[in-house]
Amino acid sequence: MGVCNVTPDSFSDGGRHLAPEAARARVDELLAEGADIVDVGGESTRPGAPPVPPPEQIARVLGVVGYAVSCGACVSVDTGSPEVAAACLDAGADAVNDTTCLRDGELAEVVAARGAGLVLMHSRDPQERMRGFSQYPDDGYGDVVRDVCAEWEAAAGRACSLGVSRDSIVMDPGLGFAKNARQSTELLARIGEVVRSVGVPVAVGASRKSFLAVVDTDASPGQRLGASIAAGLHAARAGAVVLRVHDVRATRQAVDLAHRLGGP
Repeated sequence: MGVCNVTPDSFSDGGRHLAPEAARARVDELLAEGADIVDVGGESTRPGAPPVPPPEQIARVLGVVGYAVSCGACVSVDTGSPEVAAACLDAGADAVNDTTCLRDGELAEVVAARGAGLVLMHSRDPQERMRGFSQYPDDGYGDVVRDVCAEWEAAAGRACSLGVSRDSIVMDPGLGFAKNARQSTELLARIGEVVRSVGVPVAVGASRKSFLAVVDTDASPGQRLGASIAAGLHAARAGAVVLRVHDVRATRQAVDLAHRLGGP
């Protein structure tokens, strides 16, 4: 899953693809590098980012979604807004990537009515309430895997009660969302337990995130490629089926070579 942030303030590439022509070029780049899914978002989810009104999100992403669909791409829209989701699904998007853990039940109704997929990510409070990158109370979880899976299952149950088929749901453990660096690292290390627990496809988004700085404290987001690839390989070997990444070609090379060398 290749990231196309049509935002001015995303943590890694904010502003780079905000202009329509730049966003279309980003779609072309992702597809040329081998992305299976293009994930288009018009609202930053970095800690402290202000919410973006649905009409503004739609203005940012709808043309990009339409362009990606015209290119034959499988498209997901990164939003927690039912209004944005409906507009993008009606424009041909295939799935909604919800980073809010279904804060608004109407989103599930929109997905169900259109027979779309739902990537349901674990999170707690909105990102604008996060105090900073990888900052969260150490005692915020008892057992991070058990707690994340239980809270995610509750959200998945709500989605199903509102008409979403469980077969159309993908689980994302939400690395970096309401989790500090230690918690995100442990969750990634134990991602195989998550895969076995939830019984649906699992997506992992570790790319360039701040918790990766545990191995290189001075690295900026764009300098975390090595750690991002290592995280993706670990997740794939543990059974994750979707990797949400900024660097598609480099990640595909690593995963494909691992397969050729006899890895899972």
